[in-house]
Amino acid sequence: MTIVIVIVIVVVIVVVIAALVLASVRRSRVKREQHRIEAKNSRDLAGVGKLEADRQAAEAQERIARAERERLEGEQQRLEATRQRSVAQDLASHADEIDPDGDTSTR
Repeated sequence: MTIVIVIVIVVVIVVVIAALVLASVRRSRVKREQHRIEAKNSRDLAGVGKLEADRQAAEAQERIARAERERLEGEQQRLEATRQRSVAQDLASHADEIDPDGDTSTR
């Protein structure tokens, strides 16, 4: 009878240990799967962040290019105004030179 009790106790202990090992393995799998999901979500968020950063960088480049075009157009307009002023002064000087009356009050 004592042998039967010892065998039953040993079997119960083995079953309990097996159950604990199985539960531990299951918890490890669940935890590993949760970490995979968390890693995937983190990668997805990082990808979204990178795309947003790329979009902002492209927008900044467009603004820089637009500002440079505006600067160049302004410089070209200034040069054209200077040229027109010079032409007007040259024409006025020429008119003064060829005016037989010598009247320069129209300047």
